[in-house]
Amino acid sequence: MKRILVLGAGQSSPYLIRYLLDGAEDNGWFVTVGDRDIRLAKSRVGDHAWGEAIRLDINDTHMLSAQIRAADMVVNFLPAKFLSLIGRDCVHNETSMVSVSYRNADIRAIHRDARRQGVLLLCEMGLDPGLDLMSAMTMIHRVQHDGGIIESFESYGGGVAAPDGDDNPLRYVITWNPRNVVMSGEAGAQFLNQGRIKIVPWHHVFDRTWMIDVDGVGPMEGYPNRDSISYRETFGLKDVKTLIRGTLRYPGWSETWQQIVHLGLPNEHLRIPGLKDRTWKEIVAMFLPRDVAAQAPIEQRVANYLKVSPTGSIIRNLTWLGLFSDKPTGCKGETVTDALVELLEDKLQLLPDSRDLVVLYHRIHARYPEQNDRTEVITSTFTLEGEPGGLTAMARTVGQPAAVAAKLLLAGEFPLTGCHIPTLPAIYKPILRELEKDGLKFREKVLPSPPENGPFNG
Repeated sequence: MKRILVLGAGQSSPYLIRYLLDGAEDNGWFVTVGDRDIRLAKSRVGDHAWGEAIRLDINDTHMLSAQIRAADMVVNFLPAKFLSLIGRDCVHNETSMVSVSYRNADIRAIHRDARRQGVLLLCEMGLDPGLDLMSAMTMIHRVQHDGGIIESFESYGGGVAAPDGDDNPLRYVITWNPRNVVMSGEAGAQFLNQGRIKIVPWHHVFDRTWMIDVDGVGPMEGYPNRDSISYRETFGLKDVKTLIRGTLRYPGWSETWQQIVHLGLPNEHLRIPGLKDRTWKEIVAMFLPRDVAAQAPIEQRVANYLKVSPTGSIIRNLTWLGLFSDKPTGCKGETVTDALVELLEDKLQLLPDSRDLVVLYHRIHARYPEQNDRTEVITSTFTLEGEPGGLTAMARTVGQPAAVAAKLLLAGEFPLTGCHIPTLPAIYKPILRELEKDGLKFREKVLPSPPENGPFNG
């Protein structure tokens, strides 16, 4: 029997755990789910004969190491800050790992140690990163095999409300870590656009968006993620002139969130005394300058400060979110970010009869020098809706790639050791084959002529 240790039982884990438990008897697996919230872990495992739930505190290094030592495989669904700790423990205990977190510098540093120990640390195995990388590399390698030069590559992903389930004006639902939603964009962004490096500071990420017509979905807004330029090496695109990795949202989200950023609310460092007893109306007023008409209603004062209409969509959205409420926040934390996280979890929760939608979209402009410089645009689109009152599309698309990778790794299908991400054919081809059997498939279109410009002019 092979033992699988799943670290983390949060929002993205249900499909992964169900997949592993469903295959446990046939494959001879025993699945242990560890989380600091034992009730949550137990709810994921239930009374399954081939699984167990344990309380596991990641800071209890002795227990963590003992559990990793006893496992044949670790699947890590804990926050990215724990990746290095878990990865090093896996190498020390000669246990391979699949993780959804980005491969960072610390985990890269133990690549040689992992190879010496005969261990595979497979990172970026979720949705984004993960499924997006594998589908992108399929397109890139095919174009290169056919003699093409990729001059423009754009890749976008997002999780939003399903079109028929727009039960809030922002058309967005929380299906993953809400803190990441609140702090998204905090690192700013840089990308290549028509051969030029473009840099977007944190306070402008959400007002430098562009429209993308996504096949089967319609118009969506894209904005850039962090450092797209580093993917020139990751994707092997030395000749690329435009290179962007970005996020997709429905129109209206970005203009509203940009004003929340402008107010200064996403802040993990400012601690507000007595936060749980303060109202959002009080908190927002703290962020306004002294000279903003102190006697006017808070909505008018905020509109004046942001230079927006007091009766327009932005103020309506901020009102709907509850940022002008007279009720105490009841926040368990100390920072404004803590309060925002709790607010979004409440206001943007997925209602029982609603569904979420996951979207991935790639666009390549390729030129073929040996075919009279023929050019083409290739688009690849993936969409999946969640189950009403059941599993979210986000949980499935994060969990299933990791689960399939774990299954194949345990079966000896990956002839690799060290620290890797799924950009190698030996990794992404068998995983995508398995996912396609289960209906997770991209739709491609080829157009004869490229767009004249990049995603936006500037």
